[in-house]
Amino acid sequence: MGKQGGKPRREHTGWRRLIPTWRMVLGTSLLIALLLIGGFSAGYMLVEIPPANATATAQSNVYLYRDGTQIARDGEVNRENVALAQVPLTVQHTALAAEDRDFYSQPAVDPKAMVRAAWNTLTGKGKQSGSTITQQYVKNYYLGQEQTITRKVKEFFIAVKLGREESKSDILEGYLNTSYFGRNAYGVQAAAHAYYGKDIKDLDTAEGAYLASLLNAPSAYDVATHPENRAAALARWNYVLDGMVKEKWLSPAERAATEFPVPLTAKPATGLSGQRGYIVQAVEDYLTNNHIIDENTLATGGYRITTTLQKPKQDAFVKAVDKQVMSKLKSKRAADRNVRVGGASIDPATGKVVALYGGIDYTKQYVNNATRRDYQVGSTFKPFVFTSAVENGSTTEDGVAITPNTYYDGSNQRPVQGWSGPPYAPENEDEASYGPITVRAATDRSVNSVYAQMAVDVGAEKVEQTAIDLGIPENTPDLDASPSIALGPATASVLDMTEAYATLANHGRHGTYTLVEKVTKNGVDVELPEEDEEQVVSREAADTTTSILQSVVEDGTGTAARSAGRPAAGKTGTAEEDKAAWFAGYTPNLATVVAVMGQDPVTGVQKPLYGALGLSRINGGGAPAKIWGQFTAAALEDEEIEEFDLTLGEGAEEERPEEEEEESEEPEEPAEPSEPSPSAEPSQPARPGEPSPSQDADTQGRTGGRTEGRTSGGAIGGTIDGLTNGTTDTGGGTTDHGTATGGGTDGTTGRGTTDSRGTGTGTGTSRPPQ
Repeated sequence: MGKQGGKPRREHTGWRRLIPTWRMVLGTSLLIALLLIGGFSAGYMLVEIPPANATATAQSNVYLYRDGTQIARDGEVNRENVALAQVPLTVQHTALAAEDRDFYSQPAVDPKAMVRAAWNTLTGKGKQSGSTITQQYVKNYYLGQEQTITRKVKEFFIAVKLGREESKSDILEGYLNTSYFGRNAYGVQAAAHAYYGKDIKDLDTAEGAYLASLLNAPSAYDVATHPENRAAALARWNYVLDGMVKEKWLSPAERAATEFPVPLTAKPATGLSGQRGYIVQAVEDYLTNNHIIDENTLATGGYRITTTLQKPKQDAFVKAVDKQVMSKLKSKRAADRNVRVGGASIDPATGKVVALYGGIDYTKQYVNNATRRDYQVGSTFKPFVFTSAVENGSTTEDGVAITPNTYYDGSNQRPVQGWSGPPYAPENEDEASYGPITVRAATDRSVNSVYAQMAVDVGAEKVEQTAIDLGIPENTPDLDASPSIALGPATASVLDMTEAYATLANHGRHGTYTLVEKVTKNGVDVELPEEDEEQVVSREAADTTTSILQSVVEDGTGTAARSAGRPAAGKTGTAEEDKAAWFAGYTPNLATVVAVMGQDPVTGVQKPLYGALGLSRINGGGAPAKIWGQFTAAALEDEEIEEFDLTLGEGAEEERPEEEEEESEEPEEPAEPSEPSPSAEPSQPARPGEPSPSQDADTQGRTGGRTEGRTSGGAIGGTIDGLTNGTTDTGGGTTDHGTATGGGTDGTTGRGTTDSRGTGTGTGTSRPPQ
């Protein structure tokens, strides 16, 4: 038969059948195009421009204690609309440089950016924005802040319609009047007053660039609220100005002459006075930082937020600070005006924050001292070094396992060994040298040279990771892997440190702290993160650390914490130049950290605490430990006393002489020992008649041999614990080739060291009898 119609079509066989023909590709493409066009047409027709949303009449948020008692109700929306003509052209350009540089030349929507943002949201890469200024205006004025696909679709079509029906100038005016700038300020006019105390028409380019920076994330770039974010705010401000130069809205010469305009201190509403404003600020940070509620969405209000805070414990914290610090401040004493206090307390078993102390009054001291991250934590960081040593099975330079009883060389300015970086030889407090000293004793005395070497023995990177595992944020300023990490130059917040110490109290199990119990809006629950807990360090590592921190409270720099009347573990700390003093500690069921800070109330510059409260210096064993003790006693007064249940690592048992007598009962007002700062700056000399800070330390007698001894003695009215000379025998002391026990008739007791003949040296301070 002849061929009809030319060559017959060859059928594909095998794997070639899986490849679509060009007709199939073309047909499919046309079908998709028709569907998209049809969908766009339908969406354009069906989605109408709605009336303005409720943002203009936003509700207040209500904040509650765990028992339902109201803490605060935030203020009404602060807004004053202005015409675009009232906004200086350069200020308009700052907003465009920050958010949408192609605003005047491009369409109302950016489909590529929207698809990218939608895909990232769907795939769990975070809720992201791909919006132009027109779309942001639609979201602010017509819709809401929720990051959902439905809202994005509506935003798209409304923006398209708005771009056709309104001029670019009208849209920009609406955007500037509806955007949220933080400090409860909606619109550029309210923002100009909130940050610079002037009308928008009087703002210069530098000030406008700062306000434009806030559009991206108001709380993250408010340098008055979060001083630690100054670097990020400067980077964003520079980004805005560089964008203006790129777009030729600002000359390079003008850019070079522009200086960062420091904003005014915020003026909170009087309804947020006392601790209320600090609590609201901390809760808002918690909700936004954990991506529970977007900052702009939260600002629209209507939320009922139940916190984890317990009112009795909150009140107890305020009373403790008032008694131990605030009542002792004198208006005539210049140093007293610089005193600030921050505190936080967490239930280790649940990770819930039960009390938070932010400052004397939110309307007087705006920055939250419990959450700020700009003061060095000092020696309160040292326990993390030891925890890391036990967790990683670390050894000394000589291959000896690191335990509480391991000996180190505590000589002053001893160069660290095994470190490949620049030479490092930290000073001890008052340049005291201790010679061979156990880790336990070095922790009691906070010996810098020992812990700097230990950080190298463990590995500074491992120490850093252990701190992060315990709860210190990875992005904490000055958290660097070097020998100095042991001395605490890192500037973690009080709340960060409380979280880390709560992990130690919880035997190495860590769950991210929780400040919010429940959130509802219009009766509907807002989803909160699942509570999870992880064993971040072994129980042995955490518990062995607890054992040496118990010694700090019993015999070291933290004896004032014994006023809590509970088994306790803790550590003192001092920032460089005594700009902050810390006490971080815990009982089996409550972890609390207190810091006393120095800051000039006018300039905001950190200041040393010398002379404050009428003292030559304030150290962690003084006011912070006293606050800790009073608060802990009150917070737990209705609970039974609980002993620590510890599982110690090998070789961690405390070595004590058999002849050691029982410890005395707790005196009411213990002494205030000192601890070294991160830079080991020498402290000011003690006043006449007072023991110097270094007198808390053991000194070593090393002729022929060395062991530690403890003395106990009787005094009129009772036996008093303290630190005294190891050779005292007036009260019947005995020596026995390196071990000294004995007592003084003055009621002092102490730990001393003796040589092989029973002769030793050791100094200490005594506490008055009960």
